[in-house]
Amino acid sequence: MAAVRATDGPTALPPARPARATALFVVLAALLVVLVVVSAGAGQLHVPPGEVVGSLLHRLGLDVGPMPAHPNGDAALWTIRFPRIALAALVGAALATAGAVMQGVFGNPLADPGVVGVSSGAAVAASATIVFGLTTLGPWTTATAAFVGGLVTTLLVYVLARSEGRTEVVTLVLTGVAVNAVCGAGLALLTFLGDTQTREQIVFWQLGSLNGTRWPYVAVVAPVVLVGVVASTALARRLDLLSLGERTARHLGVDVERLRIVAIVVVALLTAGAVAFCGIIAFVGLVVPHVVRMAVGPGHRVLVPASALGGAVLLLAADLVARTAVPYADLPIGMLTALVGGPFFFWLIRRTRRTAGGWA
Repeated sequence: MAAVRATDGPTALPPARPARATALFVVLAALLVVLVVVSAGAGQLHVPPGEVVGSLLHRLGLDVGPMPAHPNGDAALWTIRFPRIALAALVGAALATAGAVMQGVFGNPLADPGVVGVSSGAAVAASATIVFGLTTLGPWTTATAAFVGGLVTTLLVYVLARSEGRTEVVTLVLTGVAVNAVCGAGLALLTFLGDTQTREQIVFWQLGSLNGTRWPYVAVVAPVVLVGVVASTALARRLDLLSLGERTARHLGVDVERLRIVAIVVVALLTAGAVAFCGIIAFVGLVVPHVVRMAVGPGHRVLVPASALGGAVLLLAADLVARTAVPYADLPIGMLTALVGGPFFFWLIRRTRRTAGGWA
């Protein structure tokens, strides 16, 4: 997002687009409902859309619609597919919201949550539990380690970037690059130390997957995402003022340093919660907020919730493709999002360079 000059004042913010915003929310909500129904019914055991809706309504206490005709249909929906669908929506919403906040803090549409090292830190911590066979918390060990590792790495980036009681965006970015490089080296070392089976587990975790999702995972991730999205929405007005420039934002009563701290903590919380159970899923936090911004403008009061909804839609669609593109196979969802996000990122760089008239 291009920063507006301080001399322009608050009126320099782009005008609101309520009609476009309403249309976008309606379209995204409709797509989300359709994807939930289609994804729940797709797979080796096919369940028609009418039976999926009927199963949902019966669970809500409404005796409406047909139940799945297959004897295992209802069990498959509620023990395998609906948990996976719920986690996909939560993870997509978390990553897209984190991306919207990160882009607002950095004032740049090319920023994503990985800048502050949360994903690489989570990967190192998760890989360490795999290589050293840590099982302190049973099946929750890897996910817990990934969550804590992401938060600790983000805190480390912020502490190293802080100088004389304040942080600068450029210093924060460069520190993030350095910490990401160190984490990459640590991940390479852990991969080298592991045996063949361990290396395969590390690679598979980094590729990202929602396979094996259970309701307890959803119960852990849901509160984290809910708190993160609500907190991000509460920061919307101050992020809008920050887009006018740091000096103008300070004149309008924004504590820029505190805003930056809170925003980075929220981003770390959302991203760490997202990757803990499904591994690294790239480009969702970059692609979705930028597309939403192009559709309805940079105002964060609309951008944040719309990005959350768009992220849920995108990851549900990607997971549907991952489960059904190849028969009897479950493709890594992180690979699919990277295949889409990589070309989009390249186009975004070219577009930004062309709009700005070259790099400064």
